Amino acid sequence: MSEQVDAGGLKTRIRADLTTAMKARDTLTTGTLRMALAAITNAEVAGEVAKELTDLEVTAVITKEVKKRHESIEIYRSAGRDELADKESAEAEVLERYLPQQLSDDELAALVAGVVSSMTEPSGEAPGMKQMGAVIKAVKAKAGAQADGARVATAVKAALA
Repeated sequence: MSEQVDAGGLKTRIRADLTTAMKARDTLTTGTLRMALAAITNAEVAGEVAKELTDLEVTAVITKEVKKRHESIEIYRSAGRDELADKESAEAEVLERYLPQQLSDDELAALVAGVVSSMTEPSGEAPGMKQMGAVIKAVKAKAGAQADGARVATAVKAALA
């Protein structure tokens, strides 16, 4: 078995918090963090060669897990299963502690406006709806994990309309 080098501080923090939750007998947090670590491990061994994930990649895995929880909440609420929806909501809150602070709508709009103006300068022509993909890509590159892709797309669409 190969020796693992723990490159990510976020994964280490999750493991430490899992230990703390286990000692405190916090079953919700323990179960949620175990599922998150399992998802991270699955992402590490996916593909041709197993690799240690960076903090950015771990954040992407946790974001995906949070999205799954939010989708489940909607399904459970529409089916009238509020107790399951509440459990998923509590799990999402536990996972969201490990995500970076999201940009506010105003900050996101300012970032989009800055990208649009920087793309306008070279040609003198503002990007239109045909360049929406390029604008979204540039905004996501600057925002990183601080803005959800759907929110970025909505903000870009509003700015280009």
